[in-house]
Formats: sequence, C-alpha cells, structure tokens
Amino acid sequence: MILARDSPRLLTWRAAILKDKEKNYAREAAIAKLAASEAATMCSHQAMQILGGMGYVSDMPVERFYRDARITEIYEGTSEIQHLVIANNVIKEYKAL
Repeated sequence: MILARDSPRLLTWRAAILKDKEKNYAREAAIAKLAASEAATMCSHQAMQILGGMGYVSDMPVERFYRDARITEIYEGTSEIQHLVIANNVIKEYKAL
C-alpha cells in the first residue's frame, strides 16, 4: 500500500517540476492523474474487502471513500482518455527521434 500512496505523489511532483521549468508536462500530468485515481480506487476497494458486508453500509466512511475514488476515474478525464493522452505523447516522442 505504501507504493500505491507514494507513486502518484511522486508523479505529481515530477509533472509540477516540468511545468515550473516551462517544459511539456501533459504526459506526466496524465500519468499522475491515472495513477492517483487507480490507487485511490484500489485502496478503498481493499478497505471494503477488509470490512466485508459492513463496508457497503452507507454509515461507514469507507463506502463514501470508494464512491468518491471510483468517480475520479470517470469525471476528471476518464482513465481511457488518460491512456490516450499518454499514448499520443509517447508516439509523438518516438516520431521526433
């Protein structure tokens, strides 16, 4: 779980550093958004698994955490769109070589 928490943070810092240096950071930002949304969903899903049936009860905070994490994969640029942004940037970088 430590890796799931730390990698999105480090990826975000990397994108921020590139932006501060006024370099192209679109790919790094997309990677950070994708990693963060997937990590949040995975961690909240695991919390629900640990709690079992109680994890689905609306009185439990983990139920809201899971809903909030899941929606980040949809409304902040779907995960599929982030994959396309990353792929397009990799292709552009490859063609530039």
